Amino acid sequence: MDYLSQPGFLSVIAGVACGVCLGWSVRGRLLRPKAGMTVAATNLGTKANIMGESGEFKMVLIVRSDLKMGKGKVVAQCAHAAVSAYKQVQRKNPEILEQWDDCGQPKVVLKTPDEESLLQLLVDAKNLGLTVSLIQDAGRTQVAPGSRTVLGIGPGPVDVVDKVSGHLKLF
Repeated sequence: MDYLSQPGFLSVIAGVACGVCLGWSVRGRLLRPKAGMTVAATNLGTKANIMGESGEFKMVLIVRSDLKMGKGKVVAQCAHAAVSAYKQVQRKNPEILEQWDDCGQPKVVLKTPDEESLLQLLVDAKNLGLTVSLIQDAGRTQVAPGSRTVLGIGPGPVDVVDKVSGHLKLF
């Protein structure tokens, strides 16, 4: 019983107890299925049926192919469009954002030949009530200032997004 009287012993015990409780809490949150996931137990373990990229919601990023941007430039412009669209949907319709998140946040990068077709896609998407994000470049590197480079559409229901962009080819 001399160890009970040692300085710091109770602090160590309290720290271990807190660590165990924290571990159980974090483990419970990490292993708990998200909405949209179903988990069925079997005799051999667990079998997950998780809605993946073929889910019901998606975002498309449409790149102008006439600008001949390098790969890195395209990636940066697509990232701008995705972040901008995300912020808009987060503010205006967080329920759609949650459903898109549950679907695995599918994103598809497509191409269109020129600015005119990009702007027509923008109008079509707006007319269907979809979130749109048109990116204009600052012009510091590869394209002229103010060039409209990428159009983000969605996230939104796949069938509605496809009405606007279903005819386009992958980038």
